[in-house]
Amino acid sequence: MAPQEYSHGGVSVTEADLVDGYSAEEVFGTPGSRGFTFDDMIALPGQIDFGVEQVELNTRLTRNIKLAFPFASSPMDTVTESKMAIAMALEGCIGFIHCHCSVEQQVGLVKKVKSYENGFITEPAVMSPDALVSALDALKAERNISGVPITEDGKMGSRLVGLITKRDTDLVEDRTASLSTYMTPADSLIVGSKGISLEAAQNLLKECKKGYLPIVDDAGNLVSLTTRTDLLKSRDFPYSTKDAESNTLRCGAAVLACVEDRARIDALAAAGVDVLVIDERNGSTSAQVEQIKYVKRKHPEVEVVAGNVVTCAQARVLLDAGADALRVGMGAGSVSTTQQVKTILVTVCALLFVRAVGRAQISAVYYVSKLAAERGVPVIADGGIMNTGCATKALSLGASVVMMGGMLAATEEAPGAYFYQDGVRLKHYQATTSYQAQQRSDAPGGSMSTAYTASGVSGLVVDRGSLHRFMPYMVQSVRHGYQDLGVSALSACHADVRDGRVRFEIRSASAQKEGGVHDLHSYTRKLYA
Repeated sequence: MAPQEYSHGGVSVTEADLVDGYSAEEVFGTPGSRGFTFDDMIALPGQIDFGVEQVELNTRLTRNIKLAFPFASSPMDTVTESKMAIAMALEGCIGFIHCHCSVEQQVGLVKKVKSYENGFITEPAVMSPDALVSALDALKAERNISGVPITEDGKMGSRLVGLITKRDTDLVEDRTASLSTYMTPADSLIVGSKGISLEAAQNLLKECKKGYLPIVDDAGNLVSLTTRTDLLKSRDFPYSTKDAESNTLRCGAAVLACVEDRARIDALAAAGVDVLVIDERNGSTSAQVEQIKYVKRKHPEVEVVAGNVVTCAQARVLLDAGADALRVGMGAGSVSTTQQVKTILVTVCALLFVRAVGRAQISAVYYVSKLAAERGVPVIADGGIMNTGCATKALSLGASVVMMGGMLAATEEAPGAYFYQDGVRLKHYQATTSYQAQQRSDAPGGSMSTAYTASGVSGLVVDRGSLHRFMPYMVQSVRHGYQDLGVSALSACHADVRDGRVRFEIRSASAQKEGGVHDLHSYTRKLYA
């Protein structure tokens, strides 16, 4: 069928002449040997026939792990420890705990996440009636809990004899007194019977207005515990990323590709970690292939994110090895210097070498995602996410999740303390491949016994407040981006991009300037309330 033709004033125009922009295939298929990144491209708006609240951002992190929202925190020592991982999971995302610490420390951080919200706590802290109030003080400080079941011998599975809470001992002056003096005896407690459903247990908690509900068997032995705190968390964070079977928050952790890290892998798997990311700048190595195979053989219940990669050739090797997701990005992060081609002197007078290897991030995401989609494997865009516009572009062009470091490093949940410089509230942020990070004695390879060439820098980031205020802003902003595209779901956007229904253009330097704030004497940048 011939294309429809229009004529006006002697000028003939076909339907093809009226198509705006270019498909992603056309943009990346004829780049003139150039790599494109976030500011180079802009998506063209589509028709809006739905409200922003109808935009669905649920996605897959790996083959088998789903997220309500497509965000992950980077496994960096100034970004993700237990506090960040807990907050990310509560917000429907996920955090990856860094491996720049001892195995025991990393396992402890994972356990904090996994025990934060449990539904039924099968291994709660338990004490005996003869224990001292001072011992309870120490346990509460260590475990961040406010109440403890008391069994006759202080062990789980023994007969429940009472319960003691913070309010029972707050005003006790003699901290050497025994808990039996102040505990609520078992015959005065509301308890649930073994086999009760979580929903029924939570309803019982609501009715009795208590903080704790011990679950006992027919002989009165303690078998588990559920708490009002967990009930409130379920209400306040309805999109939490949880394991459906255990009702625990999902948690990721980083490992290296070396054989020596297999003990770390085994310990993390035993602690209940849900997904491991093999944290390598260039992931296309025989060591990483063997590490993937080891995890899938020894711990098939644990998902593996492989990477980092930026080319299809790199990705194919890891997909063939059994990777459950690919992490894409090399030299795109705000503290990475992998792509630069010069030697510079950083402020601490440490010589920094940069490697001139990598790829423009949007090109990397697009090409690797095309290959990964054929295998049904999600892609995580890691690096270069400076704002929600970058996140929207990465997600539109094939990524299922974006991983953020600098965007989250200044939140309250990130490790480290705030300090003031020239009246600005700041936090320290560094690449795990920076000279400063590698000087740490507990970092893998951190003894600096051999020459080390850093591929990252250390810097400062401005306070962003609590993650629980920041992430809802991120989610809503990306939703607005998808609404402007005329696409109501992340998964649908991937299909529309492949089919050419979502259109793009390359921006000139002038267009990039025009698209930002300009021609103002000054302005206030406040992105969320």
